[in-house]
Amino acid sequence: LDDLNPAQKEAVLHTTGPLIILAGAGTGKTRVLTKRMLHLITQGIAPEAILAITFTNKAAGEMRERVQHLLNEHAGTDKPIYRTPFVGTFHSFGVSVLRDNAAALGLPARFSIFDRDDSISLIKRIQRDLGMDPKSMSASSILSTMSRSKGEAMTLARFREERGNERVGRTVTAVWERYAEELTKEKAFDFDDLLLATYEMLRSHPDILERYRRRFSHIMVDEYQDTNIVQYELAKLLANPANNICVVGDHDQCIYTWRSADLRNLARFEEEFKGTRVIMLEENYRSTKTILTAANDTIKQNAMRKDKTLFTNNTDGAPIEIFTAYNETHEAQWVAKRTKELIASGISAAEIAVLFRAHFQSRALEEAFLSERIPYQMLGTRFFERKEVKDVM
Repeated sequence: LDDLNPAQKEAVLHTTGPLIILAGAGTGKTRVLTKRMLHLITQGIAPEAILAITFTNKAAGEMRERVQHLLNEHAGTDKPIYRTPFVGTFHSFGVSVLRDNAAALGLPARFSIFDRDDSISLIKRIQRDLGMDPKSMSASSILSTMSRSKGEAMTLARFREERGNERVGRTVTAVWERYAEELTKEKAFDFDDLLLATYEMLRSHPDILERYRRRFSHIMVDEYQDTNIVQYELAKLLANPANNICVVGDHDQCIYTWRSADLRNLARFEEEFKGTRVIMLEENYRSTKTILTAANDTIKQNAMRKDKTLFTNNTDGAPIEIFTAYNETHEAQWVAKRTKELIASGISAAEIAVLFRAHFQSRALEEAFLSERIPYQMLGTRFFERKEVKDVM
C-alpha cells in the first residue's frame, strides 16, 4: 500500500458493504481497483469469488494483466496463477452466464452473436418483407430505438404496450417482432440481448441467481456513470443481499448518454444501498495545473454532479491557447503552421497530436499539412487515399 495516497488506501482497505469511489480523471482508479482485488485475496476471499466489470474489452484486458502481475508479485513467482478474479465487460459476463445456462433457455451453448452490421442487414430484409419504405425510418434508426429500449430494461411486450400506438412505435414494434423471431430461429443474440436476456433469466430463475450470488461474494463495477438501466439492475440483482459492491465512477466523465447511459445511477446507488461509503479520489497524476484549473472551472457549471476539485503536484505547464478561426480552412492552416513552429523549436513530431470531432474534418487539415509539407500519420483512411476521391482526382 506504500505507493497509494490516503484516499486510495482508504478505498483499497474497504472490504465489506457498499462503496462508491468517485474518481476524477487521472487519479489512479485502475491501480486502486487492482490493489483492492489483491487486498481482498490476502484477506481470505477466493480470487474466483471476485467479479470485476469494466466498460471495454481493452480496459478489461489491461486490468486482467495488472491483477495477474500483482498476484504473481505477491506469490513471489513469475509463473501464471490460474485462480484469478473474473474481469470482463457486462457483455462478456452476459455471454458467460447465458452459455453456462443455455439449457434453461432452450439454446445450444455455442449460440451466435449478431454484431451491428448483422443486425442492420436483418432489419433491412425485414423492412423489405413487410413492404416498408426505408426512407420513412432507416434500419439504423430502428436498431437504435430497439437498443435504447433494451438498455432501459424494456422487453418487446412492454415496448408494444407503451409505444405501440405511436407512428414510430408501430414501425419499431412490427420490425422488432420479426427481428426477435429471426434471432430465435438463428439461435442468436444481439449485443443488447446479451444484457437483457441475462437480466431476465436471472430474475425469472431464482435458483440460477442464487448460484451466482454464492459464487461472487464481491463485485466491482468500473465507469459506473456510463451504465444504463439494465446494467444497473443486473449489478443490483447480483449484489443483494450481501451488498459487497464497489462502484467506481465520476459524474464529470459521463459520455455514453447516446447509448442509454444514465448518470442518475450514481445517485440511485446511494439510495438503493443504505450505508454506502463514498470516497473521493481527487489527486490527479496525469495533467498539469493549468489543464486542471481549466477543467475544474468548466465542469463546475454542471448542475448534476458531486462537488469535487481535482488537484495535482505536477508543474503549471504551458498555458492553453485559444484561436478563433474564420472558417475550417483558416483553422486548418493555423494548426499546420503552429505544428511547424513546434517542430522547428525542437519538439518531436511524435509528441504532437491533432484531435478533431468527425472524420469529414480531416480533409481541410490534410490539405493544410500537405501544403506545409508536414509528414503526418492519419488514424483511419487518409482523405486523399479513399477510392472514390482517387477516382475523382
